[in-house]
Amino acid sequence: MTRSVRATSLRDLVAVAEYDNYAAAERAVDWLSDNKFPVEHTTISGVGLRMVEDVLGRLTYLKAAAMGALSGLWIGLLVGVFLALFTMNAVGWFAVILWGLVWGAVAGAVVSLLWHALSGGRRDFISTRQLLADRYEVLVDRAHAERARALLQPGRSTPGEGQPR
Repeated sequence: MTRSVRATSLRDLVAVAEYDNYAAAERAVDWLSDNKFPVEHTTISGVGLRMVEDVLGRLTYLKAAAMGALSGLWIGLLVGVFLALFTMNAVGWFAVILWGLVWGAVAGAVVSLLWHALSGGRRDFISTRQLLADRYEVLVDRAHAERARALLQPGRSTPGEGQPR
């Protein structure tokens, strides 16, 4: 069952538990679900959000070409396998896939090199990004808050570590 985005705001929700990490908040909602709580009235909210970008290294033309070639290999493999379905013999099948890989790698490298060159020196580094929160709150519609609090009491046998603070 899917639901659309809530028409109401977070003001209509009540915090019933708070956790140090997302996995613990997720286990709490799973616990509620296991205990027949209507979890469609539940939200996990990260509090104290920050975006962390970890710089992995310098992006050179060689690295840009290599990363583009690897991406192109996957696309070339996909195209090659699709086209190979229409070949009649094994040698032709392997040849089509091999050419797909080669042209995919070449196209990927060229596109990546052009993209890097056209960036004009901006973002000459490789990085990963992640969104982190200081803590996670389990929020529930007001009408269901008391039952959720009762189910998530620290004295109850909620799953694993990460009891509500």
